[in-house]
Formats: sequence, C-alpha cells, structure tokens
Amino acid sequence: MSDLFAQYLKGGPFMHAISLTSMIGFALAFERFMVLKKASSIKKDELLNHINSYILQGNLEKAMAVTAQIRNPLTNIVRSGLVAVANNGDAEEVQTAMDAVALREIPKVEKRIGLLATLSNIATLLGLLGTVTGLIGAFAAVANVAPAEKATLLANAIATAMNTTAWGLIVAIPLLGAFGYLNSMAQGIIDDVHESAVATLNFILANKSKLRGGRG
Repeated sequence: MSDLFAQYLKGGPFMHAISLTSMIGFALAFERFMVLKKASSIKKDELLNHINSYILQGNLEKAMAVTAQIRNPLTNIVRSGLVAVANNGDAEEVQTAMDAVALREIPKVEKRIGLLATLSNIATLLGLLGTVTGLIGAFAAVANVAPAEKATLLANAIATAMNTTAWGLIVAIPLLGAFGYLNSMAQGIIDDVHESAVATLNFILANKSKLRGGRG
C-alpha cells in the first residue's frame, strides 16, 4: 500500500486533479442511481390496472388518489390527465396537459447522466496531460546530467509520468461504464413512461363519459 501511495505522489498535481474528478463522478453516479432506482421501483402494470379499475368505475377521485400516493414521472403525468378530465377538458386539453408534464418530468430522469461521460473524458485527458508534462520536464532534466546517468534518469521520469495516464484510465473506465449503465437505465424508464402515458391517455379518453358521470 505504501508503494502505491508513493507512486501516486510521484505523479504530481495531475493525480490530485484526477482524484477530484473521480470523487465528483462517483458521487454523481451514486446519486443518479438512487434516483433512477426509485423511479423504476414502481410496479407499472399493477399501478395502471389499479388506476384503470377506478376509471371504469367512474371514480375519478380515487384514481387521482392512487397517483398522489407515489410521486414519480409516470404517476405525475397520469395525474395531470386526470386533473384535466376533472376540469372538464376535452381530448386535446387532456393530451396537452399530459404532454406538458412529460416535458418537465422526462429531463429529470436524464438529468446529469451525460456529465459522467464528460468526467470520464476529463480524467483521461488529465492523465495524458500529466504524462506529456512529465516527459517535457524529464527531457529538460536529462539535458544537464552526465551521459551515464541519462538512461536511468529518463527511465524513472517516464515511469513517473506514465502514472498519471494509468490513474486517469483507472478513473475513466468505471465512469464510462457507469454512464452506459445509467443511460440505459434511464432510457428504459423513459420508454416505460411514454408507453404507459399513451396507454393511459387512450384509456382515459375512451372512458371519459364514465368519469364525468360518476365521481364519487
């Protein structure tokens, strides 16, 4: 462990910059994972069947109460459609209300995920910059030493400079993997939201007369 720490220190200030990038990236990945996990934990089919059963009964209040119990993009969008029906909105107004909420909710799912790819690239580039800077310093240093010492000094300097590239890649690869996983997770949630929102919208519009006729 002490040898690893010594190698880390030899990498110079760029190692600290890469470490800071890693802390920001992994904290962001954890925060996004918890948000997406909560958003995807809802049992979509069970929830929609529950809401649809109240719609068929013409009980708008209970259908809205179901969506109020769980706050996530899907329930917020469905609730907006039910509210539009409660306000005697026509088909276009119901769809507009749901689309407006969708435009607000969908970006929340994708929020900051793209930063992980950016941070991954930054870690890689910082590693390369540290290596290049180290090599420039190494070649400048060996210019003023005895020929017999140049090979050893240059080899040590190059090894030290390469530490930043290695550290940059060690940080960048997991961040890029986290980006891919979270991006896929977010896309799955968005696809479910779109599919469920369209299905619910059609169901609401098809049974609108029941909702207007019996709201108790």
